[in-house]
Amino acid sequence: MIDFNNISEYRENNRIEAKKSLGGLPYSIWETVSSFANTLGGVILLGVVEKKDHSFEAIDLPDPDKLIKLFWKRMNNPRYISVNMLSGRDVYPLEVDGKHIVVINVPKAERFFRPVYIEGNPQQTYRRNGEGDYRCTPAEFQAMVRDASRQTQDMLVLEDLDMSALYKGSVRNYRKRMTFLRPGHVWEKLDDREFLAKIGAAGCDQDGNYHPTAAGLLMFGRTKDIMKVFPNYSLVYREQLGRSSKLTDTVVSASGDWTGNVYDFYFRVYERLLHEVEINDLPQSVAQALREALANCLVNADYYGDVGVDITRRSNIIILTNPGSLRIEKNAALSGGTSDPRNSALHKMFSLIDIGERTGSGIPNIFRVWREQKWSAPDFIEEFGPARITLQLPLSNNKVLNSNRHKRLVSKAEVNVRAKQSIAIYLTDHPSGKVSEIAEYLGMELPKVEKYMRSLLNSKMVEKIGEDDDLSYRLKYR
Repeated sequence: MIDFNNISEYRENNRIEAKKSLGGLPYSIWETVSSFANTLGGVILLGVVEKKDHSFEAIDLPDPDKLIKLFWKRMNNPRYISVNMLSGRDVYPLEVDGKHIVVINVPKAERFFRPVYIEGNPQQTYRRNGEGDYRCTPAEFQAMVRDASRQTQDMLVLEDLDMSALYKGSVRNYRKRMTFLRPGHVWEKLDDREFLAKIGAAGCDQDGNYHPTAAGLLMFGRTKDIMKVFPNYSLVYREQLGRSSKLTDTVVSASGDWTGNVYDFYFRVYERLLHEVEINDLPQSVAQALREALANCLVNADYYGDVGVDITRRSNIIILTNPGSLRIEKNAALSGGTSDPRNSALHKMFSLIDIGERTGSGIPNIFRVWREQKWSAPDFIEEFGPARITLQLPLSNNKVLNSNRHKRLVSKAEVNVRAKQSIAIYLTDHPSGKVSEIAEYLGMELPKVEKYMRSLLNSKMVEKIGEDDDLSYRLKYR
């Protein structure tokens, strides 16, 4: 991390802290160990000072080995630090410019060990920002406690609420979608209450009475009920296309004209993104990557946090921000193969309708698709105070989603598949639809929608309702 041959080039920042330490082991070191362990990890340099120009300069420690021995003795004492997350190779003496210093590499603590605090006092929990160590707020401390649990926060059974808190319309649409994607599934014949228990949306109390889980409430509840459990709950989508700063579209959970739940928000936002993909003939891999990005944002949000989910769509970029810190190392998230969602029950519910990756490949797949499109690389950012994660998806090189230029060639079969999927999504979220309504909503020509409807009828995916001018279609619910 540090080129010790050029130590004067470094400055204190979120990952580096210098301490003079000529008088022995400074007590402030424990605040820094706590802050690095609870944030992104970092390096503490003992025997290094920060000069007036903020550059580093090594000084000569009289007995670095004695300092290291004292550090280990206190590092293993819970009176100083709540947990020792270091290994022997993380602490070592070093000679820089003929002067002796001590290097301490503090890794980011695994979520099971956080929060890391000092003096045996959880109120003495620290994190790091650009200005140094700061004491965590109670909300930040509680967020780390929740993340440390092996049972994710959304599995909690909400015994103060009854099953009426789950909106039947959202549950019905979810079941229709799952039946469409998984025909003949063993849960298909269950009543709603038993079905919701199977997918993790409901649970029983000691008397055998059913109640929503936190995941069920988030997925299928209404905003007013969700906010009884998650007071700061907020889902916002902003669309700002063109050169003007004026918003061209919004989806807001608190608007009051729809449920405001996670399930309905996902499809309202995804339909908008999918529409832009389809009218510009971008490959299906882009649509899949956007599905993963949106689902990843929602299943990893800390809904108990101080801020909400915020998604912004501009002409040249999509920005997805969710509250909460990463539960795995950033490098592990980028390389894939590890999955540790903050809301595992929500993740399960999305996966049952073929949304979301269980193998931890979602983020790497997004980066791969962006490389294939020759767009600028996505930016994956973790911030603190409050904790939040942001994924920025640039849409550059004139291949922006709202541009009709540089069309990609796709096969006729792929176009047909996309169109049928769009119709199925529409009929999943609407009780029924006339061909004219579907054509207008999806921006397709009427004869084409009629052709796709005949194909869906032949495959028994949809059925007719009414006749002649009153003829409409609905998804066939097996």
